[in-house]
Formats: sequence, C-alpha cells, structure tokens
Amino acid sequence: MLATHRLRALGQSVWLDQITRALVRKGTLQRYIEEYGVSGLTSNPTIFDNAIKSSQDYDASIAEGLRRGWKGERLFLSLAIEDLRAAADLFRPTFEATNGRDGWVSLEISPEFAYDTEATIHAAEALWREAERANLFIKIPGTPPGLPAIEESIFRGVPVNVTLLFSREHYLAAADAYMRGIERRIAAGLDPRVGSVASLFVSRWDKAVLGRVPERLRNRLGYAVALQVYRAYNEILSSERWQGLAAKGAQPQKLLWASTGTKDPAASDVLYVETLAAPNTINTMPEETLLAFVDHGEVSAVLPADGKGAEELLAEFAAVGIDVAALAEQLQKEGAEAFQRSWRALLEHLNVREAELRAAV
Repeated sequence: MLATHRLRALGQSVWLDQITRALVRKGTLQRYIEEYGVSGLTSNPTIFDNAIKSSQDYDASIAEGLRRGWKGERLFLSLAIEDLRAAADLFRPTFEATNGRDGWVSLEISPEFAYDTEATIHAAEALWREAERANLFIKIPGTPPGLPAIEESIFRGVPVNVTLLFSREHYLAAADAYMRGIERRIAAGLDPRVGSVASLFVSRWDKAVLGRVPERLRNRLGYAVALQVYRAYNEILSSERWQGLAAKGAQPQKLLWASTGTKDPAASDVLYVETLAAPNTINTMPEETLLAFVDHGEVSAVLPADGKGAEELLAEFAAVGIDVAALAEQLQKEGAEAFQRSWRALLEHLNVREAELRAAV
C-alpha cells in the first residue's frame, strides 16, 4: 500500500499544494487522484506566479482576455478561475461521494485585502459566484480584520479556507468565526452546511528559529504548535457548542496542515507529512513533497488527540528564549506581506507577458 493510501486509511486527506495549466490539462492531476488518492488542491499567488511566468500555457487565455479588455488583476483572476474550475471538476466525484467533506480546491482573494474586512467580504462572494463551482473554497486570511469577514462570508454561504493561521489562538479565533457564521445561518433558517477548513502553517515556525535553538529542538517547533492546535481542534469537535451545530446538520471545519514542504535542507523531505499524520485532518503538500512521500515516506505514528507532549516541548522553546506568542504574530504579518509581494510580482509578470503578446501581434 502506498504511503498516501495509508494516510487516507487513518482518516487524513492528501491534498496537492500546486496548480499549473499543464498539471490539469495533461492528465497529471487525474493520475495523482487515481494512483495516489489525492482528494483536493490548494493554490496561492506564488504558485500561480511560478506557473504563469514559467510556461506559455497561458498565452492563449491571456490573449483572449486582452481582446475582452481585461488587464492586471481582472485578467489574472480569469486565468486562475479557468484552472481551478477544471481542477474542481476533477475532484467533483470525491466531493459528491463524501457529501462535501472532501474534494475541494482553493482560490485566494487579493492579499492586498488582508487587513480590509469589507473589501474581503465583497471580493470573496464575487469570486465564489464567478467561479460557479460548489467545491471551491475562497481563501481568507485569519488576520484580525479577516475574522469578521470569515464569519460574514460563511453566513452568506461562501465556503472558506481560512489561511495564515500560525498558533492555537489563531486557530481558535478562526473556528469561532466559522461557528458564528453557522449559528447565524441556523437562526436565519438557512442551510448550515457551508464548507470550511482552517489552515495551520507549520514549516515556517522551524525556519524562523533555525540557528537560534539547540540541536535537540531543531525542526520541532512546528510539530509542537501543530500538536497543541490538534488538541484544541479535537476539543472543539467534542464541545457542546459544536455538537449542537452538528446535530442541526453543520459539517466540521477541518484542520488543514499547510506549509508542509521542508525548508531545512538537512531535514527529511517528508518531515511534515510523516510527523503530522492525524485522523480527520488534511495535509496539503507541494508536488515534490507528494512525490517524495510516495517514493519513500512512512506512516509510523499518529498525533495524539490530546496533544500529549505539546506543552512540555513548547516550554523547552520558551526556556531558550523563544516567545511563541510573539513569533506567531510576526509570522502571520510576514506571511501576509509575502503573499502581497507575490501578488504584485505576479501582476508585474503578467503585465510583461501582456506587452510581449501585444508586440507580437
């Protein structure tokens, strides 16, 4: 049995954190679905930037967009939606077979809205309606201004992938925003089944403290935080509040492990897959990590539902001067800024390609 199938057997979904037009159109994604059990897909501005600037696969669609008078952000979103619609259609059988619990793809709103609640709400609803796919998440950052936007989007029936979560406190705030949105839908007599996942970024923790902690703690901070969050996740699922919502038809906001590509060249290339095996969760991994895990990954341990060992490990980091709470806020801020830089670079590369295509006419 392939390692990815072992993850699925214990109840963890394997998603791909990658998209290119060739991946979707040339059968590679379909093969990953059939052979490796991949059951969902995530994207972000960096992924699309790399896809567009590294191939000519988008030229025909760019040219068509130019003929329609589109440019910049409007043109990019048309390209992204085209790809993600095609990917969503490949995952539709999974989505239907699991009654909406799996088989999703994700599209990010402009990172420029990370600290603008109203702009996020309007952009999320407009993008989701334009995409016209029931199994498409809109990614909204779990920043303080993003939280009310998550609640409102859920209330409006827009499925949300909450991104840029780094800590237990970030996760709990995102889960609360999701449940408030569901509670408002129930109070309004609306269907409580609105999909959502909460994406905890893992590897960036270890990159942030690389060289600042003793060797025994190297590449252990991301694991410790994930373990702490996994406990909080299970506590929410067993809470009276959530059980009441589930009894009325609501579906859990699954915990998703994001940023699972290894950053430390001295560490295992499947570190954040092997150590984060956990029932009722999702691991979205870069393509190279997926292929490495299929090739030589192992599933030998499962995260304890009670988060045993998390607090002791986090205390060790505190003892060597790592302020985990402060670092979580720093990582979220840096993550939002990094996505903004990627977004601007993407639009700049698109502008260059537009000019090249116009000059070739």
